[in-house]
Formats: sequence, structure tokens, C-alpha cells
Amino acid sequence: MPIIPRVRTPEIPQNYQWLNTDKSLSLKNLKGRIIILDFWTYCCINCIHILPDLKYLEHKYQDSLTIIGIHSGKFDNEKEIANIRQAILRHDIEHPIVVDRDFRIWESYTVKAWPTLIIIDPQGYVIGQFSGEGNLQVVENIIIELISKNQDKINFQQLQFTLDKQQKPLITPLAFPSKILATPAGLFIADSGHHRIVMSNFDCEVIHVIGTGKSGLKDGNFGEAQFSAPQGMSYDSENQILYVADTENHVLRRVDLQKQLVETIAGTGKQSYIIYPHGGAGLETALNSPWDLVKVDNFLFITMAGCHQIWQMNLATGNITTYAGTGAEGCVDGNFQECAFAQPSGITTNGKELFISDSEISSIRAVEIAKNGQVRTVCGSGSLFGFGDKDGIGDDVRLQHCLGIEYGDSYLWVADTYNHKIKLVNLSNDECKTILLNGENCVLSEPSGLSYLGSYLYICDTNNHVIRRVNLESLEMITLQFSGLCASRVCFPEND
Repeated sequence: MPIIPRVRTPEIPQNYQWLNTDKSLSLKNLKGRIIILDFWTYCCINCIHILPDLKYLEHKYQDSLTIIGIHSGKFDNEKEIANIRQAILRHDIEHPIVVDRDFRIWESYTVKAWPTLIIIDPQGYVIGQFSGEGNLQVVENIIIELISKNQDKINFQQLQFTLDKQQKPLITPLAFPSKILATPAGLFIADSGHHRIVMSNFDCEVIHVIGTGKSGLKDGNFGEAQFSAPQGMSYDSENQILYVADTENHVLRRVDLQKQLVETIAGTGKQSYIIYPHGGAGLETALNSPWDLVKVDNFLFITMAGCHQIWQMNLATGNITTYAGTGAEGCVDGNFQECAFAQPSGITTNGKELFISDSEISSIRAVEIAKNGQVRTVCGSGSLFGFGDKDGIGDDVRLQHCLGIEYGDSYLWVADTYNHKIKLVNLSNDECKTILLNGENCVLSEPSGLSYLGSYLYICDTNNHVIRRVNLESLEMITLQFSGLCASRVCFPEND
């Protein structure tokens, strides 16, 4: 098995903030357990990808294994305790988390990248270190071997951790709504935390709840279909079809509003680990965290966040393929074969270009809709660590992990997620400025989705679990109250 030289584990510093547990932990007191330290930051798509692996391991080996998350935040916003608490709820993390506020734990274990797993044996020695994704099988093999060789040394018991008082289960009508789409037919809301799509009219009366509210991948009618943290949507008004990026299922879904049916049109339900440009028949091609999409003519353009690319699906043929991006994570302008993105998370269009919120480089990109098109950076630093909060023009602009973007009237509305702001980009000169919204008790918290219709802008105020509506003439912002909508765990029995 791949190992590193056995060295004693550096202890976790005392008096650090612990979350998801009612007590601080020490590695010394956990001697006799197999320990996995997961170094992560909650913006990171690769960190999100391995959370199901960790959940699988901690459930299967709960009598001998303890997992501890070491949250070493990349962005300034990710260092705030309240925001980390929300991320724990959003991703249903069950193990204890310690906040590595100054990268002291990171440095003591010589970690170089997110995510990194450190394996500690029952005697308290570091025996393995793995960076990136796709390491589940090798990590599980190490656990099995450690259990086999240390029967007399392992403390076989299930450790119990109690949620701290501020880490309560979330019961709200919407949970971490991520994207919203305003259409003449009504509002579509990706109620990501409840794994469903909500459709309402503009009087906030619920028309459809699409999905059971339980995470899964199941086609069928609105009452039996299942999603897993759905995100972006695009609406074909002529055919009354809603297209959905079903992110954590790694698939695209087609929602027929006339027949009230949901079907999968692309993806296998398994995450792809192929980075280089490729493609094939929709249902035979594995995808990697499709985050947002937009329909142009008879094509869907998709931000494939997990492989840092823009993809295209031909709805006539059912084929899907890489459209732009090498798969390398970064900011490279130029033609489709040489350009690079970094966790693209939002997409919109004016019909000639696609506009992308490129979240990990905190920048706005433009992609031509043309066979031999070009990619350019509209504004932002273009650097993985070049973030901040600064209005300006072009590369003088600083954003912080922007997730949402919407085109309207030659402007781009941007959800500057980790700055908790909405910004406006003038496409005539690439000037970006903060929009000062007003409204009683309307303070945004990690807004991630936007939609523009008529004289209103609709905002997914994600960490506040609500939808806001902005009157673009007065810039007054109000909170929408949806009648007849309840939390999925309340509305739907567990055995649905």
C-alpha cells in the first residue's frame, strides 16, 4: 500500500474552534483509533466531491475510524465561523470540524493542496497522505489492513459526537436555494438543500414541487422523481421544458411541464474523472458536477464545474461534448483548445457570447458562440488567489468567489457570493460596480443565483434560505413569501 515514513502526528493546537461537536478533541486522546484528517475548504469542488467517500467510510468503519475535518479556508469569507457552520449543514457533514484559522495545522502536516487526507494509525503515527480525488479504494484498503494488523491495539467503539447548540438541523421552506429562473410561465427555484425544484407564479403561489425532497436519482412524475442538490436551469417556453443541472448526481435532467415528467438526458449518475476534452452520446457520457446551463437555439451550454470546462449538448442528436477548456484549472484566454477556466459556476448569454462566473479565479469570462471562437476575461484578476472587493474596470476589479450571473440590457448582473453583494458590469467598457440595494432586514448572505425579468431582479439569498426581489427602478429589495411551501422533511414522509 502507498505510505509515507511513519512519523508522530503533530497535535491539534489547543483552544481552536471546533464545530459539529460539543467538545474539543485531541489526537492523543484518540490513540487506539484509526484517524483520517480531511484538509478542506468549502468552496472547493474537489473537497465537495470526496465528502460522500468520507461519509461512506465513517459509517462502514464507525467502530474503529474517526474522521476529523480540518477547515483551512482559502477565501476570507471561508474563515468566518458562521459561514463554515452553514457549509456543514449544506453538505450534511457528520464528523467534527476544527477551524484551522491561520493554516497552522496545514503547515504542521506539510499539506500542499485541497483536499488532502492524512491517515493516522492506532499508535498515533502518520502512515499515508493523499491529495485530490479518486482515492477511496486505496484509503479503504489501508483501513482494512490496519484493522487486520491491529486487533489488539484498536479501541473498538463507536464515538458519539453531539451537535453544538448553534449547529441545529435546518427546517425552512427553502434550504440553500442556489439558482432561480424567472420566466413568463413563473419562477423556478432550485431548492438545493431540499433536493427539489419549486415552481411558483409571481404572486408566490406554489404551482409545482418537483421531486420528493429526498436525495436520489430517479426519473418519473413530479411526485416520485429525485434530484441531488440541483443547481442551474434553463427554460424552453415554446415546448414548456425545463432543463436542470442536477449537480451532485452528475447528470442533466429534462422536466416536461405538460406531462409532469422528469427524465435524465445526459450523464451516467457517476462522476467522470476524465479531464481532457471528450464527449459522446448523452446517456453514455459521465459528467463532472454540471453547475449551470443555458439554452441557445437547440443547444445547451453547460458550466462543468468539476472539470473546469464549458460543455455543449446537441438536443437534436442527444450528443454532449466539451466546448471550451483544456481541463486545467486557471485563467487562460484564447481559442477553445488552449483556454482554461476555474470551477465555472454560472452562465448566461446575449445570443452572441456566453458569460461565465468563473468562481475560483473570482472573474467574469466571455465565450464566443462560434465554431472557432475565442475566450476573454471581462473583469477580475484572473488569479486563483486574486480576490477581494473592489469596483473598477477590467483586471482592476476584485470579486470573491462569484457564483451567479445574468445578462440583461447590455449589462451583466453578478452575484458576488463571498462578498455578499450584487454587482453590475457594463459590457460597453467592462466597468464593474456595486449596486447598493435597500430594504428592511434584507442583508444578503452568500447569494448564488440571479434572474432578470421585466423591471425586477430575483436573487437566491442562499445562506438566508430565501428569495429576494429587487425593483430595478428604486433598488428596493423585498423577501418573497411562498404560500403553501414547507420544508421537505416536514412535507414528505421519510419512506417516499
